Amino acid sequence: MRQQALLKLPVTPTTRGRKSAKVKNQPAQSLRDAAYEAIKLRIITLAFKPGEYVNELQLSEMLGIGRTPVHQAIDRLMLEGQVEVIPRKGIIVKPLSVSEILEITETRLLNECYCLRRLVDRISDTDLVALGEIIKEAKACSKRRDIEQLILLDREFHLRLARLQGNEIFEDLLRNLIERSLRFWFISLNAPSHVQSVQDEHDAILAALKKRDPQAAERAMRRHIESFRMTLMHYLQHG
Repeated sequence: MRQQALLKLPVTPTTRGRKSAKVKNQPAQSLRDAAYEAIKLRIITLAFKPGEYVNELQLSEMLGIGRTPVHQAIDRLMLEGQVEVIPRKGIIVKPLSVSEILEITETRLLNECYCLRRLVDRISDTDLVALGEIIKEAKACSKRRDIEQLILLDREFHLRLARLQGNEIFEDLLRNLIERSLRFWFISLNAPSHVQSVQDEHDAILAALKKRDPQAAERAMRRHIESFRMTLMHYLQHG
């Protein structure tokens, strides 16, 4: 039987009431992307709680963006598994469960470790420098305890690895997996000890890539993902 226990959520500052900058004069695609990023940030950071209902009019007024871009953003978030549309009830932020943690972790171990093996022979020195800059900025955010910005940098680090491995179809698969993981990452990063562990693990991934060592790169990514799983499971058991 699948485990359906729901995660307890950390108490964190939220972006729920934050008004987005007025974007009504932007092109339609920019409006859609702005709506998507703004709604997703509120989901990732738990400003919109798992299991909470939202509606397009509420979101449109909150963001200062028309209903059509908001509707398009919801469609994209639904494809990513962030929200569900319930007939005659509305849009619900997808609940978080133990089974999803375990399934995401298993899938990440298969795919992100393979991504690192592919990447070793493809990554350039310029790419390595760029990854190092992301890590440097993330460490500064860690010191400030800016978890919201830290999660976005963590996302950028993993998305860049996915992009650099060179297979566009595989990149799409990895991107979906990463985006679906973000709420769990946010919960795990509220454990101070895990914040430091993440930075150390990213350093280890970068060091292995610099050495062009596929086995070391895969081991570093495996440790990183397993650390994420252990932190979340500990949080679930002990709060």
